[in-house]
Amino acid sequence: MHIVKKIAATVATTASAAALALAFAPVSAAQAQAVKIAYNGDISGSPSAESGQIGVMGIAAAVDDINKRGGVLGKQLTFLVRDDLGQPPKSIQNMSDLIDRENVAVVFGPTNSGNALAWKHIANQKKMPVLVSSASATAITEPAGGANYLFRISMVDREQVAALMAYASKSPAAKKIGFFVETTGYGQAGLKDLEQIAAMHGIRAAASEKFDARDTDMTSQLSKAKAAGVDTLIVWAQAAPLGHLMRSMEKIDYFPKVLTTWAASFSGFPQVAGNKLMELPVFLTTSSVPKDGAAKALFDRVGPKLANPSMFWAASQAYDTVLIWAAAVEQANSFKGEDVQKALESLQKPMQGLIKTYSKPFSAKVHEGLTAQDYHWSHWKDGKVVEYSDAVVAGLTADDFKK
Repeated sequence: MHIVKKIAATVATTASAAALALAFAPVSAAQAQAVKIAYNGDISGSPSAESGQIGVMGIAAAVDDINKRGGVLGKQLTFLVRDDLGQPPKSIQNMSDLIDRENVAVVFGPTNSGNALAWKHIANQKKMPVLVSSASATAITEPAGGANYLFRISMVDREQVAALMAYASKSPAAKKIGFFVETTGYGQAGLKDLEQIAAMHGIRAAASEKFDARDTDMTSQLSKAKAAGVDTLIVWAQAAPLGHLMRSMEKIDYFPKVLTTWAASFSGFPQVAGNKLMELPVFLTTSSVPKDGAAKALFDRVGPKLANPSMFWAASQAYDTVLIWAAAVEQANSFKGEDVQKALESLQKPMQGLIKTYSKPFSAKVHEGLTAQDYHWSHWKDGKVVEYSDAVVAGLTADDFKK
């Protein structure tokens, strides 16, 4: 059965209930002696909440595994979850509560980039390590003066742009390139990266169009791109608007090559685009297919709860963030934020994760654990996200990824 027919409220119901149960369950005497860690992100308020729900599953699984092995520095972990509803003010409130009242040792999340940007200064001021496994805006991990406490094991917008522009610059069929972006902060940040990296390749967009994330008809913008002769379209949008864009292409029988972001792997895209159109775009993900024993073991635990198994990446990235934080605590021999931050920037031992083996993933200047070379070219096929390859992908080298 195709994913369009299978996706419903399963993930939201299952994950939200589990997360909230964790957040508000009574605390036993043993738990009171444990170290608190937390997730602050959207698990109910927006289409992006799907990645938050699945990320919570991955973190919870990592906490269970660590606790069964004896905890971190001999202490058990207690996992708190705060739903920020996709709203920056709520996310800021959650962050302050977790740091000042709950005294957590680390925060994971958020789901939405705008929320991370709204409170990153709080994390830095209060020396709270934050490990991001979903939000992808380039600016999240950029230094803002002083020590930087935000680290990421996730896709990042500029790295995605680097890969997509490398493809467009190397493709013989890409003679005229167009940019289509949302008017949201997500879309505008993506456009900034697109324009900057296009210039590095000597490329100027033949058309650059915007649309509201709530729009369902983009035929006017597409007609302009068609008139300009655009044959390759790079789209920066969330899942549902991307689906409506594909529907709009069908209305005017205009199908340029579509290169887009990992948002295409979210359930909202196939729900809107349908079984035929959802297979057209090429995008990037970290692997959604569990390929080794540890990843398969996690998939066996969370896979049955996923209405969209192709988003398993959200669980595996989140799982890895917990392992990396735990490794930094062990190296620092301390839960203190300042000590852990320094250890994260100089991890001495390689750490085997589900996405990859992390060997010195961060430094004082770089807080991104994944780069464009870690991403997989993907597309939808027969209701699943599978790896994509063609002559252009096969010919790309590290030198092609300008950023």
